[in-house]
Amino acid sequence: MIALLGYQTALLLRSQRWLAPLVLYALLIADGALSGRPLESLGYAAAGLLPVTAWLVRLCANQEPAAARDVVAAASGPVRAHAAALLAATVCAGALGVLGTGAVLLGKAADPPRGPAVPLAEAGAAGLLAAAACVLTGAAIGAVCTRPVLRRAGWSWAATALLSLLALVVPYSPANRAVFDMVDGAGGTSSPLPLLPLAAALAVACAAFALTARLTRATAR
Repeated sequence: MIALLGYQTALLLRSQRWLAPLVLYALLIADGALSGRPLESLGYAAAGLLPVTAWLVRLCANQEPAAARDVVAAASGPVRAHAAALLAATVCAGALGVLGTGAVLLGKAADPPRGPAVPLAEAGAAGLLAAAACVLTGAAIGAVCTRPVLRRAGWSWAATALLSLLALVVPYSPANRAVFDMVDGAGGTSSPLPLLPLAAALAVACAAFALTARLTRATAR
């Protein structure tokens, strides 16, 4: 599995298709995450990770030529090969979230807010948890919006965009709850850790990955 993860990650990096999601995330941070109070900024940075993660998952799930995909599936099994693509994208998105959270914290440290504020270390911990919740939610969306669930590119992109938007705006979705907790706590002097949204996002991601694993096994027969 480690070799498969390395293979999928190397394919993604060499393809340079990650540049578009990276630019999108950088623009989202520059537009909304670097303004406002620390928790607010970290919440917006976490929210930007959701569509970026879904995008990366779609890229990894479809980046191999059909012949190469068949060879890898024959050597390691179709379920393991597909799971490696999903996990590689999720790990890359998680690394991007860590970098984005660090960039926001550095910006806030260089320009400290006036008046009482949440300590940056505490805010950073909450920001990482919120980022993880958004990454897992985005990974679940990307997994169910690409093969083997949706194979047509047009429907796949439309479903990815729609579900990403709904996950951020529908009340009590894991990503919405994590971001709301961050923004809602921005005016206080302590940071609520979004542990429940993170647990819910993990459950949703595991369910989505399990569903795609079953469909991948069924279609490979």
